[in-house]
Amino acid sequence: MPQALVDRIALVTGASRGIGYATALALTRAGAHVVAVARTVGGLEELDDEVRAGGGSATLVPLDMRDYDGLYRLAAALDARHGRLDVLVGNAAVAGVPSPLDHVEAKAWDEVIAVNVTANWHLIRAMDPLLKRSSAGRAVFVTSRAATLARAYWAPYSVSKAALDVLARTYAAETSSTAVRVNLFNPGPTRTRMRAMVMPGEDPGTLPSPDEVAEKILALCLPNFSESGKLYDFRAGMLLQFMQPA
Repeated sequence: MPQALVDRIALVTGASRGIGYATALALTRAGAHVVAVARTVGGLEELDDEVRAGGGSATLVPLDMRDYDGLYRLAAALDARHGRLDVLVGNAAVAGVPSPLDHVEAKAWDEVIAVNVTANWHLIRAMDPLLKRSSAGRAVFVTSRAATLARAYWAPYSVSKAALDVLARTYAAETSSTAVRVNLFNPGPTRTRMRAMVMPGEDPGTLPSPDEVAEKILALCLPNFSESGKLYDFRAGMLLQFMQPA
């Protein structure tokens, strides 16, 4: 899919490492100018070096996803500079700390919900007008199998991903008559720092790399990808159909 996104503007959150980093690179290699959002300045600078080395271009945005006003300032800047947004990849997330429900601290709960759910709602509110100005707006939100599992000790993360799924599916339903397509992507276990923190005893060599996963996310971002309101499961290698409301 070389240069399939020439002259397209793509925004990726959580772009300083892991899946977000790899997705940003994949998008630039396909010709997009990437707006890379993350808290970690060093990781963004490393991304920029790699993007430039490959002949691509990126705009670095050091921003905490909990800075909701910052997301609206970013939307205003994109509007002023580009007048539209062609691709939105909502990847930024935090796993939280494993704990029984009755021991989860309020601060820890609030952080997971703020980053994984509320920030994506603000992102949709801020970027929706720009996506609708694109001839083929594409939004992909990175979810997890945790959204459908009631796994002990991981309630905040699981609840947040379940909420994200419904948020994205609702947005897909509300944009069904526009050129915007909204989908969910479940990478499954991937060789990332977050996965290593959650599963410290796991052999990372048994897991797919972020680069492998990013190539599949890229496919959902292309103008010719016409599905919406679906879940792509990386391990299953297929689009899963959601039940539509009656």
